[in-house]
Amino acid sequence: MADKIPQSEKLNMIRHSMAHIMAEAVLRMFPDAQIAIGPSIENGFYYDFDLPRQLLTEDLETITDNMKDIINEGRTFQRLEVSRSEAAERFKNQKYKLELLEAIPEGETISLYNQGAFTDLCRGPHVESTKELNANAFKLLNIAAAYWRGDSNNKMLTRIYGTAFENPKDLRVYLQYLEDIEKRDHRRLGKDLDLFSLHEEAGPGLVYWHPRGARVRQIIENFWREEHYKNGYEMVYTPHVGKSWLWETSGHLGFYKESMYNPMEMDKSDYYVKPMNCPFHIMIYKNSKRSYRDLPFRWAELGTVYRYEKAGALHGLMRVRGFTQDDAHLFVTPEQMDGEISRALSFALKMIRSFGFTDFHAYVSTKPDKSVGDPAKWEAATKALMNAIEKEGLVYDIDEGGGAFYGPKIDLKVKDAIGREWQLSTIQFDFNLPERFNMTFVDKDGVEKQPYMIHRALLGSIERFFGVLLEHYAGALPPWLSPEQVRIVPVSEKFLDYAKSVEDSLKNAGIRAYLDSSDERMGNKIRLAAGMKIPYTLIIGEKEAESGSVSVRYRGGKQANDVALADFIASVNKVTSDKAQLEDTLK
Repeated sequence: MADKIPQSEKLNMIRHSMAHIMAEAVLRMFPDAQIAIGPSIENGFYYDFDLPRQLLTEDLETITDNMKDIINEGRTFQRLEVSRSEAAERFKNQKYKLELLEAIPEGETISLYNQGAFTDLCRGPHVESTKELNANAFKLLNIAAAYWRGDSNNKMLTRIYGTAFENPKDLRVYLQYLEDIEKRDHRRLGKDLDLFSLHEEAGPGLVYWHPRGARVRQIIENFWREEHYKNGYEMVYTPHVGKSWLWETSGHLGFYKESMYNPMEMDKSDYYVKPMNCPFHIMIYKNSKRSYRDLPFRWAELGTVYRYEKAGALHGLMRVRGFTQDDAHLFVTPEQMDGEISRALSFALKMIRSFGFTDFHAYVSTKPDKSVGDPAKWEAATKALMNAIEKEGLVYDIDEGGGAFYGPKIDLKVKDAIGREWQLSTIQFDFNLPERFNMTFVDKDGVEKQPYMIHRALLGSIERFFGVLLEHYAGALPPWLSPEQVRIVPVSEKFLDYAKSVEDSLKNAGIRAYLDSSDERMGNKIRLAAGMKIPYTLIIGEKEAESGSVSVRYRGGKQANDVALADFIASVNKVTSDKAQLEDTLK
């Protein structure tokens, strides 16, 4: 769906122009309002205001009507280049515009855009006239709060988001896309399907996994561990806290302190909860003298870390303060580098495909201006990343200078069912930590050398990946991941004994089944099972009890009657072992 949403320079001009029209419309309602910035953004636009009162949702209708009036007046957008003093005079009553004006470097052109009754400090570009805008092809979407210049020390402003297109048809397509996103919102699904919750009063950004969600998480983690062992990894477990010297040595206290929780004092030393697992894996490496014969080490950990994200950045499972990294570190010799990178990328693709993702795009981030490490190592590492991607036949882009200061990386992004792109896997070289921690191995020539260190995550974090899965499948997880695979609904109490025997048979076969023996009517029970997006609902009545069969209602509504219980069990187990979609059982 996202691929079908039009994107063009013309659309950017339309949306930028709409932002200015919205600002004028707001000033009609609040003549003394202070206006901040109003850019076009992907799929829309926004404008920030300092208003005399809180804006209500119903105010958007009034603003929309004002905007349509302005569009229908046929205004011309006129670019004006003015002196700094003239601009200051024009905006003498607009403090945010004056602050923006002060930030423009001396000698740089100062441009304004005028649309008749409204003038804004702006670089442009805009459409030539409101005649190019369609009054029926825009919509104001929602009201939000935003700090001036994104700084929490500044005043909170009111932000109005909108979208605009060249014609009403494109707008309708986009609004349908937004409806689809809303239906797939993992926060809503987490509540509706009883999977997880977040409790502001107990600590923002911390996830509470309910039994059903914990079951899915356990399935993911068990599969993750099994596949890692198959691919030559070993598991490690490391502490949740470490003394300050560990984070001073790693550089986190120098570069990352604002995102770390405050220290705890114990035994006259400061301890920090870990924001990363990597220094702990390094400590395991340094516990013994290492030889080139020992390498490579592939050490993986589902390690829970804690990062102090700003409250305004928290978002369901996608941005939290406590999360479990799908983490691994590879310690390799230079000769092993190419093979290990290729192996790691191949493993990442296999894992992600197992969860039903098929559309991949890779990004290689290269050496920034400020970096550590031998340039020759950077070049070799970057080449290894590109070779691995090309070997897999993936489409990729180069992010010139986008690497971290300590090494180049691959970011692997996937598209979900409605075309949104999510970053999952990362493979990151590190020339910094081996040096900081004085890591060595004895090479075949008897000389101590530094190993190459590769950070590697396949799913990113369990929390975020779970959120992506929920949104990709709109909560209808494939049977192998469903917390409850089968719901058993007896027609009446008379058939409870047979229904219980069916439940026992399913559970003995390793199938996650639940017998609904409540007093609810059968129709309500079936609707409840459908609402919980359970793949299979078995309806048990007289005919089924007499023949030892089941009637199967598949998620989505199709039904198969008089199915032998043994055949049903075999079908479910095959779909589960194949990690197939439910639809495959209907063919």
